[in-house]
Amino acid sequence: MIISKENFIEQSLKESSRVKLDTLAKCANSISTAVDLITNALRNGNKLLFCGNGGSAADAQHLATELVVRLSHDVKRPAIAAIALTTDTSLLTAAGNDIGFDNLFARQVEGIGNEGDVLIAISTSGNSGNVVRAVNLAKTGGLKVIGFLGGSGGKLKELVDIPIIIPSSNVQRIQEGHITVGHIVCELVERELYG
Repeated sequence: MIISKENFIEQSLKESSRVKLDTLAKCANSISTAVDLITNALRNGNKLLFCGNGGSAADAQHLATELVVRLSHDVKRPAIAAIALTTDTSLLTAAGNDIGFDNLFARQVEGIGNEGDVLIAISTSGNSGNVVRAVNLAKTGGLKVIGFLGGSGGKLKELVDIPIIIPSSNVQRIQEGHITVGHIVCELVERELYG
């Protein structure tokens, strides 16, 4: 059966709304805990690292930018130390060519991650090989890890310190959930640190 454009739009928006309400019910405590972890790390002079592939790479860049520049325009504040590990094309292509795509985030965590830093690992499936490797290396280096995940949480669910699992199997809805949760986290971090 072919669905009309109008019905498709309505169904998509309703599904997105349901997923966000389910996220409230299932993830509010994890989101709050993640904000506390991040603010404590930043107060201690540590930084945030973000990684993900595809749309999740775009989310990593988006959220790191919100923290470095600012999200809330009514809060005047200094930059917050946040880096997306997805932005340096020379590094990404060299790492992909020389040490393999599965190692490109782990290599950066090894080079610039310090004990007490926080890695935010974004994966809609929770199974992205290069994100899993980055998380494993982060844990051995004393970094804390927050997972923005979806579906069942995949392999990363058990590896990260705080899993935030968007309750959907639809990649689009998971990505929408990640950016919504990311904005909430960024705004709360700003409020906690700078009022």
